[in-house]
Amino acid sequence: MTTYYVDCAAGSDSASGTGPATAWRTLTQASGAAYRPGDRVLFRRGTTCTGTFAPTASGAAGAPLAAGAYGGGAEPRLAGGGARAAILLDNAQYWELRDLDVTNTGPATTTERRAGILVRLHDAGTGRHYLVDGVSVHDVNGADFKDPDPSGSILFAVQGSAKPTRFDGVTIRNSSVAHTDRTGIGTSPTWGRRPAHPNGPGTSFAPITGLSVHHNTVRDAGGDGTVVQNADNEGGFLLICNGAGMISDRNSVRYNVSVNDRNTTAPYGVISVVCAPATRTLVHHNTVTTNAPGTAVVSSNGPGGVTFRDNIFAGAAAGSPLADARNTYDHNLYARISPVPATDAGTVRGDPRFLAPYDVRLRAGSPALGAGVPVPGGGDRDFYGNPVPDPPNLGADQGRGK
Repeated sequence: MTTYYVDCAAGSDSASGTGPATAWRTLTQASGAAYRPGDRVLFRRGTTCTGTFAPTASGAAGAPLAAGAYGGGAEPRLAGGGARAAILLDNAQYWELRDLDVTNTGPATTTERRAGILVRLHDAGTGRHYLVDGVSVHDVNGADFKDPDPSGSILFAVQGSAKPTRFDGVTIRNSSVAHTDRTGIGTSPTWGRRPAHPNGPGTSFAPITGLSVHHNTVRDAGGDGTVVQNADNEGGFLLICNGAGMISDRNSVRYNVSVNDRNTTAPYGVISVVCAPATRTLVHHNTVTTNAPGTAVVSSNGPGGVTFRDNIFAGAAAGSPLADARNTYDHNLYARISPVPATDAGTVRGDPRFLAPYDVRLRAGSPALGAGVPVPGGGDRDFYGNPVPDPPNLGADQGRGK
């Protein structure tokens, strides 16, 4: 196993690349290397590499390939400069990306697809083991394209029609997305046809498995913040929208913080439950606030199927509606919300006592402390890394109060 080094300020592509003093210079050289399972390629901190890092090699089970950083200073920047992507993994698997700063800004466009990180499988069968950890992706100005060839910051896309293709084992964690068009973090499939969805894409069903997206932040996304298929925007925080003829079952949305999201277009709100039934969906231990007059914290025009438990809903100063008579509410805190669901037997009303408007951790004496009910299998750590007590708090902060 070999570690390779890239110094886009002072390296040389004629060097061996196997030490900081013999680092390569360009992304072209770093992309074309014949990596073997277990190898690493590290970019020098405090430097900017322009172009696309597009290695074609794959790692192996127990010996993934990895890209990261070395040296001191700011994270190394990989700047796409308007290319299709700043990091492009095409039909490659067993890759881990850590501690990188990624951007992809080109001339303003309505036609060019651009991405920060694009992992793409095309008629490749199953691609396994992908990790994006501690990566910052920002300033991606792609055109407004979603599926099946999207623009955005961190994207996993399945394409092709000749061979059922899917991802297995994708983790995106501890990363941030800011100022991106269109999608912040997203997956997009082309193999979704099955008895429950006879009009789905492809000719059979190849589901993504082993997907974990956690402890990330998304700001200023032009479209979806995080969209999973087979932030400060007008789309709100959470859209529960099951496609016609499809099954959406046993979903869990937990330990998220949504501060001052908005959506004033009926029937949508900060959380929107629309479209076909989403059965056995549990939204628990989230903290949702809005300062936008007229924005509903929850809005629903669908047939229901969602349970909201142990959440905090805090409205604007003049009050915010909760426009939902179809779903189930249990042990939630409501601040400046009207009407409060009459069926919520564990209603808590009043000021949740946040530390600050944008810091929704709880102060000592908050009525949310210890006011929740346990959720079996609901996770043992909160948004902030605190262990979940028994009984739990309401909302995303499970600490004992500041």
